[in-house]
Order: sequence, then structure tokens, then C-alpha cells
Amino acid sequence: MVRKTILNEIHRQAGGRMVEFAGWELPLHYGSQLEEHHAVRRDAGVFDVSHMTVIDLDGADCSRFLRMLLANDVDRLSGPGKALYSCMLNESGGILDDLIVFRRAGDRFRIVSNAATRDKVISWIQRQVSRFSVGILPRQDLAIIAAQGPETRRKARDGLPSELHAAVMPLAPFEFAEVGDWFISCSGYTGEDGLEIILPQADAAALWAVLIANGFRPCGLGARDTLRLEAGMRLYGLDMDETVSPLESGLGWNVAWEPVERQFIGRKALEEQRKIGQLRRFVGLVLNDKGVLRHGQKVVVPPFGEGVVTSGIFSPTLNRSVGFARLPPGSYERAWVEIRGQSKEAWITLPRFVRQGRAAFDLDRI
Repeated sequence: MVRKTILNEIHRQAGGRMVEFAGWELPLHYGSQLEEHHAVRRDAGVFDVSHMTVIDLDGADCSRFLRMLLANDVDRLSGPGKALYSCMLNESGGILDDLIVFRRAGDRFRIVSNAATRDKVISWIQRQVSRFSVGILPRQDLAIIAAQGPETRRKARDGLPSELHAAVMPLAPFEFAEVGDWFISCSGYTGEDGLEIILPQADAAALWAVLIANGFRPCGLGARDTLRLEAGMRLYGLDMDETVSPLESGLGWNVAWEPVERQFIGRKALEEQRKIGQLRRFVGLVLNDKGVLRHGQKVVVPPFGEGVVTSGIFSPTLNRSVGFARLPPGSYERAWVEIRGQSKEAWITLPRFVRQGRAAFDLDRI
């Protein structure tokens, strides 16, 4: 059965084109994916992301448990109000999911992970926690609204509880504030400044209405995908999954190797990969020709071998096609992508294309 968020009817009334995604009915766009994309890059847009998975953890062993469960180390969080990004791995180093973990007061934590992996993630955590004193509570009573764009904070202020105003406005990336059941983090999936607001479902419709009245443009899954790819953010199931490790997904930076005695799940497998070497490269591609990069296209890198496009779009900000690819090891700057029977040249870049609304590399070089 396809699930619906508490805002589902509001999306329909606003003209949202509804589609199924990860078992949920969600808006693809509200008439123009392109205009929604530009609204977030230049002004402010709002997304209903209530399909995401929220899990609360508490108990005496919370920190110790999460230091075993995750590739990143929650001891890096200096105190309550801080968050970090991490992969959760299986024993062979494959990525079960990528997520954000928040450190709350009293050694309590909150995890926000992907919708498509909900059952798998909850089951995995429950299996691993048996020898720890930790309570696990999936929160299906909450909604999540993501306000994104350079004008977000100015336009969002009137929609937030007055008790949160002073705490929210100065938040830096990966910081959060909470008052009662409202939980607001400076995070997002677009590469722009923004706030992700986790709140009771009963309050979601009123907040959505206030944000729209304050000039936020409603945005759907289409713009969310083009924005995240421009910003270099991976999508679970396309750019990574259980068959690949963070080291071959451009995510080695969020593996905390120190201290060496921290034995997180998947560590031994990752250490073996590093020892053997010859890891595949995870790169950005900028197409130097007409066409659009898409998931699954073959990439040829003479004489090094072949790889594959993991995600690809036509970038509205750059007005050219960009994507991610997993390619053979080696030193090279160009590759050729097979698109509809033709070989198209692409330049290799870092897997981030837009920063603060502008190209993250020299467009004249491409």
C-alpha cells in the first residue's frame, strides 16, 4: 500500500503532480520543476520530506552503541545541539544507508535516514542493540518540512514558535535547536542555506501554510534531485548501496579511523580495501557535448577500463549535463559516455558542481 504524508491533500490542492517514491505518494512538481529549482538557488523553496525515517535513541549506552554502529564517530560531537553525517555499514563494508545523527541533551540521539531503507535500517539497529542498554523509538508521529534557499531564514522566522527565534537564526551547518516537540536543524539536501523542521504532524499544515504565505515556493521531488546532484550529494540506491563501500563512493571523508581501537561494523573490510588499494574512483562528470547523463550509462576510459554513471541530470544552474560516475583506478581527466549509441566526451571534476548558487569549477575550462 502506498503511504501518504499528512500534507498529501494540500499538495493535491496546490496542483502537485503526485507520484510514488519509496512507497510514498509525493509531489514530483507543482507545474514547473525548473522554476522550483531556481527558486531554491535564488530565493526560498519548501519541501515536504515527511517520508524520511526518524528514530530516537536513549539509554546509558547510546554513545557506545552508535560508535560501534556507524562509520563516523559520534564522539566528534562536542555536545548537545550538534550533528554529523555518517554511513551505516554491513560487515563487508557495504553501505546499508547514509544518515544524519543528532546529539541531544542527556546523551540522547536522533537519527534521520532514508525512506526507502526504513524497514531494513530499523531491523538492523534492533539486531545490533541486543547487548546495549539503549531504547529505540521510530517516530511515525512526526512530519518534516525542509525550507531551503538563501532567503530561508528571513522568510521562515514568522512561521516558527517565538521560543525558537533566537536559537534558530544563528545556527551553523549541522547545528540544531529544539523546543518541546519542535526540532530544527541547519541542514538540507540542496547545497543552500536552509532549515529542516521536524514537528508534530498536527502542526505541519499550519507551518506549511505560513511558509507559502511568506513567499516560499512549494517544491517537489524533481527539483530536489537536480539540486542535490548539483550540490554533490549522493542518493542511496543509485550512487551507493550494500555492494559498495564509502571508499568507492566518494565518502571516505566521513569514516573516522581514529581512535584505532574503535571497532565499528565494517571497519575490518574497509581496512582491507585500503591495504589492497586499486579502489575505483568516484568522480563528477561534465558532459562536453549535447545529451544528458543518466544512471546506468557506460563510461569508457581508455586504456584504464570501463565504469558507469550512477546519477545524471541536465543542470539548470550550469545549463549543461552533469553527473556522478564510478570509474576504474588511474590518473586521467576525460572519459567517454555511451549515450544512445554515441560516444560523448566528458570532463572529470570533483563530485560537486554548484556552490552558493554558482559553478564550483572553472566553466571556461570545460
